[in-house]
Amino acid sequence: MTSSSSSDSRYPKLVAFDLDYTLWDLWIDTHVRGPLHRNGSKVNEVLDRNNDSISFYKDVPSILHELRSAGVCIAACSRTSAPDLAYQALRLLLIPPPPSSSNLKANGKASSKSKEEVTPAIEFFNQLEIYPGSKLTHFRKVHQKTGIPYSEMLFFDDEHRNKEVESLGVTFQLVSSSGTTNKLFEKGLALWRKRHPAEVEDAEDGGENEE
Repeated sequence: MTSSSSSDSRYPKLVAFDLDYTLWDLWIDTHVRGPLHRNGSKVNEVLDRNNDSISFYKDVPSILHELRSAGVCIAACSRTSAPDLAYQALRLLLIPPPPSSSNLKANGKASSKSKEEVTPAIEFFNQLEIYPGSKLTHFRKVHQKTGIPYSEMLFFDDEHRNKEVESLGVTFQLVSSSGTTNKLFEKGLALWRKRHPAEVEDAEDGGENEE
């Protein structure tokens, strides 16, 4: 491994996601009619009143597992005008276990052996700021509640106007029309690591001195 391997594996202390067209492919305040419901233990799908589906983009569950395993604080920062529906969707959506421990049936339902391992999506999020208004407000509240420096925050959002959070020191990664994919997630991490290499270098220097 090269000497840059440490920087290649470092995470910010907090990673935040918008919801609409970032984690799922719709505007929850426009395309969805409540109340929402789930068919039994079906993973990564809830239905609205018209039985239209709400699901995370396919790579999102594994990304959430990765961040939680790394001890990263996960936040949802959305300016939707339908926060109640957003909360309901996050409570109802079930995240399957990581692929290595997944034991799902072909129809996408949890088998009896793995049923206890599925997790409501909302349980992955340490901070939830879901209400209309500037994302500057959302991040100021996240900072106030967590004490995490803005420089240790990475934000994924599909709207360019929300790049305004960079004025606080947050790293912003614009999400494409494909939503949050593994490739885009790695791109965002790489951007944050490039902007904040100093702590990695200090850690590496410390390790060399001990040797």
